[in-house]
Amino acid sequence: FIHKLVLLSVPLSSLLVSAVVLDEYAKTEGAWILSLVKREYSVGTVLECAIKCNIETAFTCRSFMYIEKDQECLTIPANGKIESVLRRTNILFSVFTEYLMECVNGIGMDYRGTKSKTNSGKTCQRWASKYPHKPKYALMTPSTHPKADLESNFCRNPDGDSKGPWCYTTDPDTRWETCNVQNCSEECMHCSGKNYRGKISTTENGYTCQHWNAQKPHNHGYIPSKYLEENYCRNPDGDPRPWCFTTSPSKRWDFCSIPRCTSEPPRVVEELTCATGDGSAYRGTIGVTASGKACQVWATQTPQQHNRTPDNYPCKGLELNYCRNPDHEKMPWCFTTDPETRWEYCKVPSCGDVPGPDYAAPPPAEEDCYVGDGTDYRGMVTETISGKRCQSWSSMTPHSHNKTPQVFPKADLRRNLCRNPDGDRAPWCYTTDPSVRWEFCSVNRCKHFFGGGNSVQHSFIHPTLSMLREEMFSVDWLSDCKVGNGGTYRGPTSMTMLGVTCQSWSAQSPHQHASFTPESHPDKGMESNNCRNPDNDVNGPWCYTTDRNQKWDYCQIPDCAGLTCGQPVTKPRRCFGRIVGGCVSKPHSWPWQISLRTNTGVHFCGGTLIAPQWVLTAVHCLESSKRPSAYMVVLGTHTEGANEPSKQERKLEKLILGPGETDIALLKLESPAIINDKVLPACLPEKDYVVPPGTECYVTGWGETQGTGGEGLLKETGFPVIENKVCNRPAYLNNRIKDHEMCAGNIEGGADSCQGDSGGPLVCHAQNTFVLQGVTSWGLGCANAMKPGVYVRVSKFTDWINSQIKMNS
Repeated sequence: FIHKLVLLSVPLSSLLVSAVVLDEYAKTEGAWILSLVKREYSVGTVLECAIKCNIETAFTCRSFMYIEKDQECLTIPANGKIESVLRRTNILFSVFTEYLMECVNGIGMDYRGTKSKTNSGKTCQRWASKYPHKPKYALMTPSTHPKADLESNFCRNPDGDSKGPWCYTTDPDTRWETCNVQNCSEECMHCSGKNYRGKISTTENGYTCQHWNAQKPHNHGYIPSKYLEENYCRNPDGDPRPWCFTTSPSKRWDFCSIPRCTSEPPRVVEELTCATGDGSAYRGTIGVTASGKACQVWATQTPQQHNRTPDNYPCKGLELNYCRNPDHEKMPWCFTTDPETRWEYCKVPSCGDVPGPDYAAPPPAEEDCYVGDGTDYRGMVTETISGKRCQSWSSMTPHSHNKTPQVFPKADLRRNLCRNPDGDRAPWCYTTDPSVRWEFCSVNRCKHFFGGGNSVQHSFIHPTLSMLREEMFSVDWLSDCKVGNGGTYRGPTSMTMLGVTCQSWSAQSPHQHASFTPESHPDKGMESNNCRNPDNDVNGPWCYTTDRNQKWDYCQIPDCAGLTCGQPVTKPRRCFGRIVGGCVSKPHSWPWQISLRTNTGVHFCGGTLIAPQWVLTAVHCLESSKRPSAYMVVLGTHTEGANEPSKQERKLEKLILGPGETDIALLKLESPAIINDKVLPACLPEKDYVVPPGTECYVTGWGETQGTGGEGLLKETGFPVIENKVCNRPAYLNNRIKDHEMCAGNIEGGADSCQGDSGGPLVCHAQNTFVLQGVTSWGLGCANAMKPGVYVRVSKFTDWINSQIKMNS
């Protein structure tokens, strides 16, 4: 309470200064840096830790680590460029952003980036080394210039050279050279502007750019970061040049006019005989597709018209008709000379021992937890503890690395699945956020194997609809078990998993703490010493202990398994890739899937249970009749024949069509469904939430399989979400996609929803929960290349759903 009063008495200017201090650091959840030199402090907040780093006198503080539960702060002279960084839960690792900048101000005396090659491409010599060049009079060494950051072999300007940063080279014939580091104020771009970090925020047609963290006037799925900052023009999706969403409601996005840099572009280490990762560096001479079709010359427009030209995509090696990957595809490809086949992938050998693309491997059995350090974890989680999407292991964008399927052939480094190839403490991944290299993943340890963790900071589940879940289940029944990570647990347990009594949350003895008190978290039920989860730790409720030698520990609270939305008791197979071309689901692993039938029992559409008495489906499924008596709903079955004992049949009481001409409808059942391990609602999304492009989502149904097998059984398929901006390109769906719709699918085809799947669910996995993001609506054929499926975007209708349910209950 005293701390709260003190905070309220702080002048607004001081609060603003505090925000600026924290903004000077790039933060990574779950990281630990190895450093022999460090200072330790006991502080109550991450801000105090940042201030300790800013005023450190023992050394130049480049980063700090803050352990919230222990309230420990470690200031460090090193950063991830100098020392090894390990993954460790419950740690916040922050690096001073000055040491992350890859451009220079003025002559670059403050440059602290990682460029280590000269203008002519020579590798820099380490500043502390005397070979092959001994620094003249030993003037340019770390000891003589302690504030010049002369660690490693990074380009620096310790002597104020007018030409900017330089280094001694490893070439015995060239003593030193300047480095080609872009000026921070230089408004120009190399190649397609993928690395453009300038501050132009007006488009070529004069529109002002919309902020990347804004969702008005245009909703989008791009996640803001240190890269997608403010409203600056950027190129996050492989377009020919930087662009932005605009502030004009009538113009969703527009290209920006940015001049090309006069300095040399970054060099690509060319791969001439094989390809690593997605093959973006492949410069070989293969000119036929995997099916044997001849490739079209990139500079021509016949028979295929396109914009993947050498002018639009410089630096991508688009000479002649050789297979290339200019736009972040899975592997090298080309347009074909066959008028009937626009493009195809090429069969380029993979560098290393792993044959073929990693996405072609068969799906493993689903696991939703890991044992030990998770080295053997083969689950399907693709999200970090802070909610960031994982980067594909085969990709070198945005983070270059050596944890590839070729280097670790036994680690199952497929797609962007969380794994632990290097024996760290838990499964992890590189992130798609350019400012955060990697994080631990949002995966729990298996029962009886507890580990550290941090909260998932993004909310994808609609808050007002959480009330529906409270109505579903008895609060008294929930009192002795936890739902999910136990953030809502209010039970009586007050002992740790090792049998130690918990310290009262309001007490400061035997352990002092300021971050977690009844005053700081008044809505977390912390009035006594009961186990709670005020920080949404992924591993569940915990408490400070009465043991002086153990500050805090987890509590052993059983799960309320299977009785919360979006968390099926039977874990899905999560077949990713090829209902047309998909795979047969594990029985009852998608318990919200319903079969919409005629009153004679014939299946014709799908739907999703979202509450015990409510189903969401598509309006076009109700075209034959607007009378509820014309239809029935079947729940709890795996077969289309619906002959299982678990089957529940319900007649309809009411049909409610979506607003306007939208393809969404609510069905009210005559009586509520019985919620059990085979019948369970899916969660609804946060209002207006836009699923980030590339997110892995799943469609289920009993629809047309076009001879791919599994007829009569529930099938599933997974594929990535495609941003509306991309889906509306002429080669895709040519501006047919509206704001309240979304696209998902593989652009090469092979997997899709089809006839009979209409009205069914498109669910995406987040926070260990499946969230209903789409209602299957329409498509141009089934599983056709360049024609992804179209789904009604449920997040646009959460208010409408909530109001209709309340009005008609």
